[in-house]
Amino acid sequence: MIQVVLMLVLCLQQVQADLTIEITQGNDQAVPVAVVPFAWNGKGILPEDISGIITNDLKLSGQFMPVDRNNFLSFPATADEVYFRDWNMLGVTYLVIGQVSALPDDRYRVNYQLFDIVRQMPVLKGEVEGSKTQLRSVAHNISDAVYEKIAGIRGVFSTKILYVIANRFSAERTDYQLVYADMDGRCAVTVLRSGEPILAPSWSPDGKKIAYVSFETGRPAIYIQELATGERQKMTNFKGLNSAPVWSPDGMKLALVLSRSGNPDIYTLDVATKNLAQVTRHFAIDNEPAWMPDGKSLVFTSNRGGSAQIYQIPATGGDARRLTFEGRFNARAKVFPDGQSIAMVHKGKGQSDYNIAVLDLETGRTRTLTSMPFEDSPAVAPNGKMLIYSAQDGQQGVLGIISADGQVSYRLPSKEGDVREPAWSPYMR
Repeated sequence: MIQVVLMLVLCLQQVQADLTIEITQGNDQAVPVAVVPFAWNGKGILPEDISGIITNDLKLSGQFMPVDRNNFLSFPATADEVYFRDWNMLGVTYLVIGQVSALPDDRYRVNYQLFDIVRQMPVLKGEVEGSKTQLRSVAHNISDAVYEKIAGIRGVFSTKILYVIANRFSAERTDYQLVYADMDGRCAVTVLRSGEPILAPSWSPDGKKIAYVSFETGRPAIYIQELATGERQKMTNFKGLNSAPVWSPDGMKLALVLSRSGNPDIYTLDVATKNLAQVTRHFAIDNEPAWMPDGKSLVFTSNRGGSAQIYQIPATGGDARRLTFEGRFNARAKVFPDGQSIAMVHKGKGQSDYNIAVLDLETGRTRTLTSMPFEDSPAVAPNGKMLIYSAQDGQQGVLGIISADGQVSYRLPSKEGDVREPAWSPYMR
């Protein structure tokens, strides 16, 4: 049985598929920041803890260390109420304050300011409006603005993560859900349910569509689905493998793997016309394509050298060039937005575990980031500062997120089933 679920634009308060965050490693060099509880100008209780969400976002970035609000010496809501000496005494570098005001028609206005405590001056001021169910998104937007002002690059707190949850009820029955959520694991929305496996989800560059592999007919087929309407289109259903779809940077094509000729090879598929073009032509197994940011070439996994390694090839086909030389196994490549590095699953010489590593394409050096067992499926945040991946925590499949420098990591276990196959959205336009 297959069930398509329409996208919910608003965040519901209680969703079983939400993921919970467990911090596993922090950064001692993080910048101290204080986020004061936002003043509430309305009746009753503030509908959402805006400052708490911002605090959590900044902490998860790995670049900021929020100061415990129990240590605050004052609780300013306006610029006139900010006493820089209070925050200097606490060692704070940046301060965030704000107010939430109730508007007609169940809407809210959120005003916020960011202060540089060292220079004793305001550096950012903004205003955002939203409905009650949009307040989490409003908070994420503020986090993005604060992060960009301080770090100089765009934040990813308003992006989404896409993943598969597998619930095994018996040896004969496993149910699968294709889910997306905020990057902090909240506001989970199920877009597809099936009694057969769902694999390799991938975001379109505009964040409005997804591609994935479904076994709902008894054999693998590649689908594209509109998130807003739930409308689906079957793109390939050839005999043999139909796997690993990934969108081109311009959204016009999918790179994918087919074994229609008897051997797994990389192809590109025009999304509008469904015209196929074969990219690799080799007797080895070629798999797991990923686009370079300029759309001119692909990286992929192949065993043509005797073990699984990563290669690069022009998107129109031609000679493939080997990229990885360290380790016995390198696969599941995902390219960083700047095109200078690749995240991958790596198994070094003498190692028994598969870990997430980063390959510097200029130097050829490999840097291992993680150490959990059975790590797989890395995906890179659109600003290149964080990675998400799947791992095994005891008997449960979980997601892990780690900063690109390896300083901060945390897990996103599910309350139900095993979580796997993560994909990080682009910036949601």
